Amino acid sequence: MGTRADGTVDTKLDGRVERGNQTRRLVLRRTVDIASVEGLDALSVGRIATELKLSKSGVFALFGSKEELQLATVRAAGRIFLGNVVEPAHQSPPGLGRVWQLCARWLDYSEQRIFPGGCFFYGVIAEFDAREGAVHDALVRANHDWTGQVERCLTEARDTGELRPDADVPQLAFEFIALMETANAHSVLHDEPDAYRRAAIAITARLRAAATDPSLVPRLP
Repeated sequence: MGTRADGTVDTKLDGRVERGNQTRRLVLRRTVDIASVEGLDALSVGRIATELKLSKSGVFALFGSKEELQLATVRAAGRIFLGNVVEPAHQSPPGLGRVWQLCARWLDYSEQRIFPGGCFFYGVIAEFDAREGAVHDALVRANHDWTGQVERCLTEARDTGELRPDADVPQLAFEFIALMETANAHSVLHDEPDAYRRAAIAITARLRAAATDPSLVPRLP
C-alpha cells in the first residue's frame, strides 16, 4: 500500500497504482494477441488506446514509447509461455519424461492457440531477426533461453542415465526445436492440425533412438 512520510497509509495512491497495474495487464493481454498475428510493428499506443477505449495519454504514461510497449509485450508473452510450457513440464522428474513433456507442452501451446497466431516467438523473431536494437536483443535472449531450457532437460536425461552418454545434446535440441517450429508454421499457414502429430512422432522416434531404454519414451496413442 502507499505510505506517507508520517507512516500513514495513502489509500488514494495505492488505488491509483493498482488501477495502473490492471490497465497494464489489460493492454499487454491485447498486445500479445495482436503481435502474434500482425507482428510487433503493428503495435502503437494510439491503436491500443482506441481498441480498449482507454485514454492515449494514460497508455503512454504506462509505456512511454512504442519500443517500450514492444519490449513489455515480449516480456508478457514470455511469462505466458513459461506458464503454459516450461513450468508444467518441470512437474515431471528429470529424465526423458521431462524432455517429452517439454516438447509435448510446446506442441499443445501452439495447437491450442494460446496466442491466436500460433507460437508468439516464432513470428516476431522472423520479424526482427535481421534488425538491430533493444527489441531484437530481447528476442535473442528469449530464443537463447528456450534453446537452453531444451538442452538442460536433455542434459538432465543424460545425467540420469536415460539418454545415451554419447548423445549430442545441442544437436538433439536443434532437431526438436526445428520440428516444433515447422509444425507451428505448417499448421498456421495451412490450418493443418496433423502437423503436430507428425512432429510428435518424429520427436519420439529420435528420443527412442538416443535412449538407453526406448521403453522410457512415452508412446503416442
